[in-house]
Amino acid sequence: MCGLCSVLQAADVTMLAIEGRRMTPDQAATVEKKVQENPKNIEARTQLLGYYFAKQYTDTAARKAKQKNVLWLIENKPEAGVLGTPFGQLDMVLDGSAYTRGKQAWEKQLKAQPDNLTLLGHSANYFLLPDRELAKKSLKKAQKLDADNPQWARKLGQLYSLDMQSSSSLKVQKEAATQALEQLEIAYQLSANQAKDVLLKSLAQAALVAGDTEKAKEYAELMLNQIGSDWNSGNNEHYGNIILGEIALAEGDVDAAKQYLIKAGKTKGSPQLNSFGPDFGLAKALLEKDQKEVVLEYLTLCGNFWVLGKDRLAEWSKAINDNQIPKTLR
Repeated sequence: MCGLCSVLQAADVTMLAIEGRRMTPDQAATVEKKVQENPKNIEARTQLLGYYFAKQYTDTAARKAKQKNVLWLIENKPEAGVLGTPFGQLDMVLDGSAYTRGKQAWEKQLKAQPDNLTLLGHSANYFLLPDRELAKKSLKKAQKLDADNPQWARKLGQLYSLDMQSSSSLKVQKEAATQALEQLEIAYQLSANQAKDVLLKSLAQAALVAGDTEKAKEYAELMLNQIGSDWNSGNNEHYGNIILGEIALAEGDVDAAKQYLIKAGKTKGSPQLNSFGPDFGLAKALLEKDQKEVVLEYLTLCGNFWVLGKDRLAEWSKAINDNQIPKTLR
């Protein structure tokens, strides 16, 4: 071990935290002792943050221990790699005053080192959900300093996409989608190979909400052209067809929308689809147009890859057979 997580790659830092998650209480106590003996032992703190990550939700002492380590790192070693991962974040609701202290510490660090790209990236992760405007400020500064790096535009695109998804105002959704599309297209142009491929879903969705149907169709078709044997192929097949189906339905072509829905259901699946399930937006829209049979067929097809959701799929199928639109259908 090198003793300085700031020089480790992100994957190495994440693996170190995952190792921490697997520690026993006795092992964690030994690592805690290392930190007491040497507060600058960043690897030990990284392991502890992994250990406390899941426990923080049910154990007050674990939550406080996590807060203590995150705050020490922000105030003393803000470039530590773990602060760029979920293990090094605090939540505004769950952590309360500790989150506020962390926010103030990040603002102090950014004032002292306004052009430090690592700090700009880490602070953007910290502010991502509770303080999106601050996250955008950090990312825009980083983008200005490091214009050829696609990560800044990609992260800005993700932030604007969150704005798009969380607003109930159609006007706000469209404005956020337009901004997301602009940043995601910058990231797409700066990226290569699989990194470009992974952006296609977000590009197509942002274009659709922004009202640029031609671009949405173009990116959806690119997704379908990328189908192969890699881990993202199942996502491309699923979401490419869903987006083309939504476009067809918006244009009044119900039959085409139904065909796209079935094609989407025939995906081989993916790590994301297998865990979190498929997209039901097009299915729900077709249900609202009394297209019950095709939606039932789609749910059956989804059961081939979404094994974790079979009970939910069965529940929804029963409701649809009873001529109801399931309230929980996403």
